[in-house]
Amino acid sequence: MLTLPRHLLDAMLAHCRAEHPVEACGVMPGPRGGDVPDRIVPMLNAEKSTVAYRMDPEDQLVVWREMHERGERPVVIYHSHTASHAQPSGMDLRHASEPEAHYVIVSTRDQGTNRMPPQVRSFRIADGFATEEPIQVV
Repeated sequence: MLTLPRHLLDAMLAHCRAEHPVEACGVMPGPRGGDVPDRIVPMLNAEKSTVAYRMDPEDQLVVWREMHERGERPVVIYHSHTASHAQPSGMDLRHASEPEAHYVIVSTRDQGTNRMPPQVRSFRIADGFATEEPIQVV
């Protein structure tokens, strides 16, 4: 189960809405040994795509080094799907490289005309397989 502080959920949703229709992406670090993130780091989508994301490699290197120096790990890696449900794509499964992380997908596909709340789902992804897990907002 992913435990997610309300203010981080709200910040992630705001980031995903602001980037729509381009897929947003980011990371939520937390202390090594812990499983609750304590901050959010919105990242640049180097693909600038409506159907794919790739964290900017230079930015990612800086953030991962910073996490290392602060004794943190990537607790949550998130991105949005702007035209589909919050379900990992084949590309998402292939590119998931942090088996300890919670992978959160936010679907903003219904944000255009009817302003439906975004669909938010969390997965553990390892060896190309995704297992959905519940999200507890605190």
